[in-house]
Amino acid sequence: MIITELLAVLAVSAATGLRLALPLLLIGLISADLWEQVPILSNLPPTVVVGALVSWSLVELILVKTWLVQRFVQSIELALSPMVGAIAGVAMARTFQPDWWVTALLGALGGMLALVIKLVQVGRFYRFQRPAMWLIFAEDFLCICLVFLAFDAPQQGGLIALLLLWIALHTSQAWRQWYRGSNQRYPRRFRREPD
Repeated sequence: MIITELLAVLAVSAATGLRLALPLLLIGLISADLWEQVPILSNLPPTVVVGALVSWSLVELILVKTWLVQRFVQSIELALSPMVGAIAGVAMARTFQPDWWVTALLGALGGMLALVIKLVQVGRFYRFQRPAMWLIFAEDFLCICLVFLAFDAPQQGGLIALLLLWIALHTSQAWRQWYRGSNQRYPRRFRREPD
């Protein structure tokens, strides 16, 4: 039972690492008790929450296709991704009704996974400047699929989330090796004092 919970939390947290508002909006619309399982958002009026999440989802899906807006949105989402990942993780864990400490642990794990995926996404944006449009649409599609898989097929969704984590770690390691290699080729670059 705990493995299923963990995989479902990983799936929804990976979705919040790709996009912030869209997974929370889908969680609220899929679950029977619209916002009662989602921490923080359950204290706000549903109309305000739905309006804010729909607005930010439209920004993520439509306006983020331009470079300047994408840079601004990426910065905001990087700061908010651990909190939103934890909120989504706790909301998903509460659907299984575990103990409070398991819920807190799964929420913290979800926040960390969302942050790692968002860090690699932002790093890719700054490293390559302009990602391909098909890649942005693929991320949107994958985000939606991960939320639906978290509810319907948590094993498959969790495995996709673990694959995304592996890709993120592999990408960060490749960037680190590239950075070290560029510093060895140009050892005096970025140094303030001469040798």
